[in-house]
Amino acid sequence: MATGGYRNGGLRGQMKIDRPLSVNNAAKSATKSRQPPAALRRSTSASIASAKDDSGVPGRVRVAVRLRPRNAEELVADADFADCVELQPELKRLKLRRNNWDSDTYQFDEVFTEFASQKRVYEVVAKPVVESVMEGYNGTIMAYGQTGTGKTFTLGRLGEEDTAARGIMVRSMEGILADISPETDSVSISYLQLYMETIQDLLDPGNDNISILEDPKTGDVSLPGATLVEVKDQQSFLELLRLGEAHRFAANTKLNTESSRSHAILMVHIKRAVRGRHDQEGSLPGENGNPPLSLKGLRPMLVRKSKLVVVDLAGSERIDKSGSEGHNLEEAKSINLSLSALGKCINALAENSPHVPVRDSKLTRLLRDSFGGTARTSLVITIGPSPRHRGETASTIMFGQRAMKVENMLKLKEEFDYKSMCRRLEIQLDKIIAEHERQQKAFEDEVERVSLEAQTRIAEIESEYALALENEKLKFQKDYLDAIRKLEEQCVKNQQKLADERAGNKCLDKACSSKGSTSSLSEELAHIKELLQKESQQRHAAEEEVKVLKNQLLPLRRPEVADTNEISMLRKMLEDESIQKEKLEEEIAILKNQLLQLSLEADETRRSLDRGAAGKVLAGMDSLMAAIRRPHAEEAGDGQKASVAKLFEQVGLQKILSLLESEDADVRIHAVKVIANLAAEESNQQKIVEAGGLASLLALLRSSEDEIIRRVAAGAIANLAMNETNQELIMAQGGIGLLSLTSAEAEDPQTLRMVAGAIANLCGNDKLQTKLRSEGGIRALLGMVRCGHADVLAQVARGIANFAKCESRAVSQGSKTGRSLLIDDGALPWIVRNANNEASPIRRHIELALCHLAQHEVNAKDLIGGGALYELVRIARNCSREDIRTLAHRTLVSSPIFQTELRRLKMEC
Repeated sequence: MATGGYRNGGLRGQMKIDRPLSVNNAAKSATKSRQPPAALRRSTSASIASAKDDSGVPGRVRVAVRLRPRNAEELVADADFADCVELQPELKRLKLRRNNWDSDTYQFDEVFTEFASQKRVYEVVAKPVVESVMEGYNGTIMAYGQTGTGKTFTLGRLGEEDTAARGIMVRSMEGILADISPETDSVSISYLQLYMETIQDLLDPGNDNISILEDPKTGDVSLPGATLVEVKDQQSFLELLRLGEAHRFAANTKLNTESSRSHAILMVHIKRAVRGRHDQEGSLPGENGNPPLSLKGLRPMLVRKSKLVVVDLAGSERIDKSGSEGHNLEEAKSINLSLSALGKCINALAENSPHVPVRDSKLTRLLRDSFGGTARTSLVITIGPSPRHRGETASTIMFGQRAMKVENMLKLKEEFDYKSMCRRLEIQLDKIIAEHERQQKAFEDEVERVSLEAQTRIAEIESEYALALENEKLKFQKDYLDAIRKLEEQCVKNQQKLADERAGNKCLDKACSSKGSTSSLSEELAHIKELLQKESQQRHAAEEEVKVLKNQLLPLRRPEVADTNEISMLRKMLEDESIQKEKLEEEIAILKNQLLQLSLEADETRRSLDRGAAGKVLAGMDSLMAAIRRPHAEEAGDGQKASVAKLFEQVGLQKILSLLESEDADVRIHAVKVIANLAAEESNQQKIVEAGGLASLLALLRSSEDEIIRRVAAGAIANLAMNETNQELIMAQGGIGLLSLTSAEAEDPQTLRMVAGAIANLCGNDKLQTKLRSEGGIRALLGMVRCGHADVLAQVARGIANFAKCESRAVSQGSKTGRSLLIDDGALPWIVRNANNEASPIRRHIELALCHLAQHEVNAKDLIGGGALYELVRIARNCSREDIRTLAHRTLVSSPIFQTELRRLKMEC
């Protein structure tokens, strides 16, 4: 038997060697990952041959086995017995004991002991598959095993309290998100459950009947109706897992109080851009000083699409061990049928059978790619150490052995992303147009600003020039007027003086000779001419000063000319920009034509390609609680059982029943013990009832005063009450009234324990709720708490839990309304007092009953008034059972009344 290289990295090494087979041909065809349906089934030699033709990579299904440690019940019940398996992890094999001296040896790819950590299991089993998925291959991680062996712990553990307990789902997503690029890659998930052969969406509960579509060419399976949610970070992924877990189906069986009744499938779709082969960039020279245009946007991006499927299968059930009845029995049948169909397909693939019955079940259709397909598959089979379940352990081991013979053909799925290319070109075009508009707007704003500044400056200069010119003009006019006024005054003075001189001259003329007068007049005229000459010189100086001022005004006119020239230059630049705008518009038109042509080419290429459906497999089952209920202890050993069976065959049931009416008390005691031992076997119960044994036992309970007879008879009735048909007969014959009367009269703890166990079994029947309560069944249970014995209290708590669960189911189905009958009969105070009982069985049943009562709003006010809200908060925070803790938290969050009270009390659940 071939052994894999999980621990030594053989799987990862094989990926690096085989990968070129499929990667080097990626550039030749965008659809090279599409396979013919014949790839579903190949032997080793056929797989290698096909790898050469289809560029595939052969990959065998890798199988690892993980052993669960003994639980508390097994430590007690199997304390005297050795484990049924012996692990040899260094040799990667295990031994399954047939008996104390003989065993069978099996080889696996990896063997994990009960001490293996979650991190090591992930790194050995799941990490190579996750790395293959990141390189472009499909991958599957699946857990298979008996109920309670740790499948959900291995795969679906969230690790909220202890990060080291994180399962494969959480760790796989951490690895994927750490390796992708948010700019070019995307991750999206779907979360489904397969329940009763119907596929239901856990992220959208209203979508409860999803159909499966198959591509007629490639055989690929897809679920177009499933919800697909893109994941950006780890916290959002954990919220989606919690949402899916809240919508899954679960039931209370003998093996598990919260047993999931469906298969759960988490599908992770990954889309990654391939770098390094098509990223060579070219450029076109720019114009008018613009930067060159990049050609990278004109090339389609090569992308790889892969998916990771994590499957948590429901555990197969043996009806005689799980005690499933009614609807639970139908669920168990559906689970066993789907697992049986999966086993048949793996047998056919392992034996290279010409026909693989993949259409027998929706589970096998969904896992078509995982076994014999194109996915890299790792299988974890989980087993328990208990010798009581050796048969289930052997069946699980043989399933893993057959799965190791299955060969898959791994293929990459690469294609050109024309949509992304068109989207990038459109974005680039929009950016160019927006940038051009921004530049044009900025240029126009700048031209307008410069124009306004120039106009403002010109106006200011013209105003200053006009003001200065006016001031100079006024100054010159004033000086001119002053000079004229002075000249006029001087002229008047001269005329006056001349007149005075003339008058004096007349006098002189009389006194002097004529020669003297002529000489004075000539001198006066010369003086006047001198004054006129000075006046003329001053006027000439004023004219020269005016010229100087005009010359000074010339530099002030020059900035106006410069501003006029600048405006001319700006107008010229505006014209150049308009020309450049026209050229850019022409380039934009060319790019639009190129975009249209590329879109047409993409459509033609897309029509020529064979589409491969990216199946969205998702299915259900998240949390199979691994706790096996404690069976009823038998009063006799193996030798006594054999003697009782022999006595039953030799004497006959009728004769044994007739001894119950014997006058001898010892004979009656032995006879009722024999009946009780026979009633412990399910195969004998129908015979006892048909022979009148139930009526005889009830008659003993009614008439006998012997404490031993009453105790054993009550125990036999409790055994018979485990069957639904017998429960109705017991109620019809007044059994609940006799049991209630016995509980009121008895003082022996063992008798009370038997009576409480019988009533607790009757409380689990939906049809008998009203009648059981009306005949005093609930009051009888509450009356037996006076004993105070732990075993009696455990049976009372179990009965209350069964009654509360049946009530919850009846309310959800609409067959019951109103407040709980338990609250009406006064059970709530005792439930609240014992919700945190030191005894684990009592506390577990009471916590479960309290959660079921709190699920209905009509009970909320009574629970708050009775102090149950504090216990619900404690359960949601500190309960040791994760299923009960989750149920309490979900109940508190979904109830508006509880939420209002918690806010009032400033408490958080």
